[in-house]
Amino acid sequence: MKIDFDGKVVMVTGAAGALGSVVARTFYGAGAKLVCVDLDRDGLERIFEGVSTSPGDYVNESIDLTNPDEVKAAVERTIKHSKRIDVLVNTVGGFRSGTPVHETSMKEWDFLMNLNARSVLVAVRAVIPNMLAQKDGAIVNVGARPGLEGQARMVAYSASKSAVIRLTESVSAEVKDFGIRVNCILPGTIDTAQNRKDMPKADFSTWVKPESLANVILFLSSEQARDIHGAALPVYGRS
Repeated sequence: MKIDFDGKVVMVTGAAGALGSVVARTFYGAGAKLVCVDLDRDGLERIFEGVSTSPGDYVNESIDLTNPDEVKAAVERTIKHSKRIDVLVNTVGGFRSGTPVHETSMKEWDFLMNLNARSVLVAVRAVIPNMLAQKDGAIVNVGARPGLEGQARMVAYSASKSAVIRLTESVSAEVKDFGIRVNCILPGTIDTAQNRKDMPKADFSTWVKPESLANVILFLSSEQARDIHGAALPVYGRS
């Protein structure tokens, strides 16, 4: 089944990351025009290294994704330039664990809640009015398995990813009757260079590849998934 995004405008947050960059390239390969958003300006410039691209096929926006004003301005620039945003994919996020709840600092709590949950809320709030006006759109967020059930020594991470799942469900309930689909994926351990470095003795063959996650996101963003609303889709690999 070929999924075609020719002429569609796709915004990817966290686009400079290990998952986000693969998601951006996957949508580009499906014909989408991209708005790649991340705080990491240098990382944005590396997304399409070695990939043949045409002028105007993608735009890089270096902004703070937890800042509502910066995100709103980036969305407004996109609408002015491209007239619409068809898909929003929120891949920005981070992971920290190892601290029991009574030793978890408020700094760590705020960091993960802002990075994993606030960033999603800020981006969704910014694009929803445009999608409501065009009566069409798709949003895919990235949750995590610990968001379904709290785990020891990762209270802030579990809570932040649980917030992403509940946010996905709530927004979907609000906008599904207006032609907008909102879903999230729940990755298992992702096979990235950083995870291999952090867990050198793990069996990498059981981990889920970023390319697999990107293909699931592509599907959820497509018309083939038009009847899927408010889902939290497990993509665990064998991890």
